[in-house]
Amino acid sequence: MQVFNVQGMTCGHCVKAVTRAVQQLDASAKVEVDLAAKQVRVQSELVQEQVLAAIREEGYQAEVG
Repeated sequence: MQVFNVQGMTCGHCVKAVTRAVQQLDASAKVEVDLAAKQVRVQSELVQEQVLAAIREEGYQAEVG
């Protein structure tokens, strides 16, 4: 499972946006968002750079955790 630190997530809409962004690239990806910890955990065939790009395209600051 890949872990990313993501800044700017504050609500359920943020969770859906990040989840949808990753799953558009890999429909079978498992995405877990922890708003309090500002972390996104992704289990996917995607490489880290692809996940980071998808999250960043939604307007969030993301880095490998």
